[in-house]
Amino acid sequence: MTDVSRAAARVNLLVETDDRSGGHTGLATEALEGRAEVLGLQQRNAGERVRRALYALAAEYTTIAAWSCIDLHDLDAAQKYLHESATFAGLSQDAATGMRVWINMAMLAYQRKNWPEQLAAAQAASASPAARRDPLFGSMGRVRLALAHSSLGDPRAAKRALGAAEETLQKAVEAERPRWTAFYGPAELSHLAAVILNHNGESADAEAMAHRALARIPEEFQRNRALATCQLATAQLRQGDPEQATRTASSVFTIMDGAPLPGRMRTLIGDFHRDLLRLAPSTTYARDWADRMRDEWSRA
Repeated sequence: MTDVSRAAARVNLLVETDDRSGGHTGLATEALEGRAEVLGLQQRNAGERVRRALYALAAEYTTIAAWSCIDLHDLDAAQKYLHESATFAGLSQDAATGMRVWINMAMLAYQRKNWPEQLAAAQAASASPAARRDPLFGSMGRVRLALAHSSLGDPRAAKRALGAAEETLQKAVEAERPRWTAFYGPAELSHLAAVILNHNGESADAEAMAHRALARIPEEFQRNRALATCQLATAQLRQGDPEQATRTASSVFTIMDGAPLPGRMRTLIGDFHRDLLRLAPSTTYARDWADRMRDEWSRA
């Protein structure tokens, strides 16, 4: 196995770790160590194809570190790593790698509540060479547009972009793609639709989409299953069923199977906690939930 092949295999292992438990400090550290190794390999005499492959790997490692920081809600570090990743992606001239950077930039802007930047990054992803060539990437870009329009308070534009994402995904065919794309398909699109519909105040439709997502998300995508479950609990709570919503939210901890909740998930659970105690503060299930929260947060 060549040095490039070994570095690529290590990237795939890190992506699999993220699928299970989400971003954490150890994952970011290991990703940066991998980046240092591939940049060290750049110092050797290598042909243009190998140099580009190494820059693509450097971008992948740096994006994993940035994504871990987004999950941890360390947004300043995420911004720094994404800027570095964009440089490496440009040097690699690899379309899929560039697409991943734009998507992560859109996600970071969402976390920062910088809606215009979220929209700009989503537009860049939708117009990227990868999105033009491959309907799977095209769908990824369009659903990011839908999320951005929803953030900007334009539900009609959000629904149009969501419909375009669904239509485009139907045109995607099986093909060899980077390992990081494995998360995206009908299940993840349904999950993101639930996010958009919850944000738009369409809780019943959001609940249906969350159920659809959970029926399809593979078991190994722990973090994604837990995030979709958060959306389901939110939709149920907003429809006036706090007891069922509390049972649903409690299952997030079971899905994560003892792994610390990533920062983004903790934010969702925290929002649910505040809304539940506002709506049903004196109920037995709310008190039991509060006790569970204290136990889980003390272990984090």
